[in-house]
Formats: sequence, structure tokens, C-alpha cells
Amino acid sequence: MPQSQPLVSIIVPVYNAEEYLHYCVDSILGQSYTNLEVILVDDGAKDSSPAICDAYAAQDPRVTVIHQTNGGISKAQNAGLDAAHGEYIAFSDNDDILDRRNIEYLLHALVSTGADMSKARWRQFGVSQLETVAAEAAQGAKTPGKITVFEHPLAAYQTVFCKSLRLIGDKLGRNTEARYFNEANWCRLYKRELWDGIRFPEGMYAQDTAIAGKLYVRINKVADIDINLYNWLQHPESVTHQKSDFSFHHDHITASASNFKLCLRHGVTPMRSYYTLVSEFHAEAKAPHIHEPHNHQQYESDKILVQELIRQLSNSNRIKCAMIRQIRLSEKAIYDRRIKNMK
Repeated sequence: MPQSQPLVSIIVPVYNAEEYLHYCVDSILGQSYTNLEVILVDDGAKDSSPAICDAYAAQDPRVTVIHQTNGGISKAQNAGLDAAHGEYIAFSDNDDILDRRNIEYLLHALVSTGADMSKARWRQFGVSQLETVAAEAAQGAKTPGKITVFEHPLAAYQTVFCKSLRLIGDKLGRNTEARYFNEANWCRLYKRELWDGIRFPEGMYAQDTAIAGKLYVRINKVADIDINLYNWLQHPESVTHQKSDFSFHHDHITASASNFKLCLRHGVTPMRSYYTLVSEFHAEAKAPHIHEPHNHQQYESDKILVQELIRQLSNSNRIKCAMIRQIRLSEKAIYDRRIKNMK
């Protein structure tokens, strides 16, 4: 650990999470690294979550609570960013569990390597495993076996996302898994200045995808730790598991199109954005209420956008993107069966 103890701000958007919130907050307040600012943003929750947040603030001076009218996760994340005083920024979902050594190890990796962002591995778990996972997380992970530093995170984000290809890369000794990350903000630690001038778009889905490219082009180096430091709860009430409406797919098209264009400007093959763009466009065509006039008009506009973007790819890159998408679709079918049925 660095000799100084810089302040780390952890931002937790909170909405109707009374069943799981204490697992999350307890795991944060129990961190081995203690110089924390924990910002709980109550996004107009209708259950007892606001009172739970206030109770934590009364018990621990490191906890700050922001109460606001409901505006969605982007509004809550932005409120947390605006209020944060830390030299470093972390995020957590309100129903997930951090390993006790999460901040300690992420901060050490970031500072010791001179990286702009550090990240670790995570795992999914079901509701029936809550007590077991919470107990394991409270024990703390073992010392990392390896810290891998890499550059060009935008390229890694776009090209290293198929699990099967990552496994092959690791078998060939390329340490491919270390370069994998997605658009989620949790299980990472950021230098505060990366967020200067960047905020999540409010009033839409795919808010994390929408800012991913803009954030990653600012990052010079990423440090990866080869151990699990974050536990991601899977439960039926999650937005990820709910049936998607038309706007869900349209917003993902909008976000992936923005990243697609950014990749073209930076000379990066937009494999992940191609996958999302094309997959969400096909899903949009089957979405509820597609035949309502406004939605149908939006669908036709999205069709033109998708076609125009794909035309900007070279023939070889178009083939690569299409092949990677087919591999990822096969993986997703397996993933959906395994993860979404977790109990």
C-alpha cells in the first residue's frame, strides 16, 4: 500500500433494495482499507431503503446520504460523482457484495503501476448463496498472484469479450483474460480526474455503455488483478432479467452507435459495438409496441443508422465482426441458461 492514505469515494445508487442493501453496505464499511467516503444515493426509493441509509450515516461518519426524487440510476450516479471528494472513485450496485480487500488491492495495483484505472475479477451468485458469499467476502481474498498492466483499453474493450476466445488466448500463454472488461463500473477503481466532464446520460437505458468509449480513450494504462474481488447478485427483480421494452433496445442501439463512431475515429475495430448494435436492432424489431407509429418511425431511423455504420467497415472487418458476433451469441445462449436461472 502507498504510505499516504488517499481518500476513496464509493458511490452506491440505492433504489428499493431493502432486502439486500445491508449486505452491500456492510461489505463496504468492513473494507480493510478504511479511508473511505461512502456515498449512498437514495433515488426516491419507496421501501425502507432511505431509512436504512440514514441509519448507516448515523452510525458511521464515513457515510453520506443523498435523497433525491426518482430519476434513474444515471441521475443517482451523477449525484454521487458531483458530491465525491475522493482522489479515487469506485462504484457498487446496491445489492452486490465487495470482498473485504477490494479497495486495498485495487488501490495498490493502481498506485504501484502508475495506472489510471485498476480492475479485478468478479463472480455471479444467486439469492440462496447470500449468507455464504457475504461470509466469504468478509474473510478477504488471498494476495493477488499477478498484476497485469496493459494499454489501449478502448481496443481491449472492443475486441476481447468472447469467453471462448479468451480461454484459447490464455491456453496459448497470452494472458488474454487480463485484458477483458466490459462497460460495468463496479469492481474498478478510477483516478478521479478521469470523470472530469463526463457524466452518465439521464433518462435512458445503457447509461454505462453510452460513456464507456469516452472514458476509455482517456485511460493510458489499466492494471488487472487476477482474483475475485466483487460478487454480483443475480435475482429476478434485476433490470438485466426483466423483459425489455422498445426503448430498452433503442437506447442500446444509440449507445453502441456512439461507441461505434468513436472507434472508427480512433482506428479501432468496433467488434463489441457491432455485436450490440446488430443484436439490439434485431431485438428491437420484435419488441412490444413496435407497431405504434412513433416506435415504428424510430425503428426505421435505427435501420438507416445501422446500415450506414456497417457500410463504413472494410470488408475484412465486417467479416471479423460478424464472425465474432456469432461466437458471442452462442456463448450468450449458454450464459443465459446458467446465470438467469440462479437461485
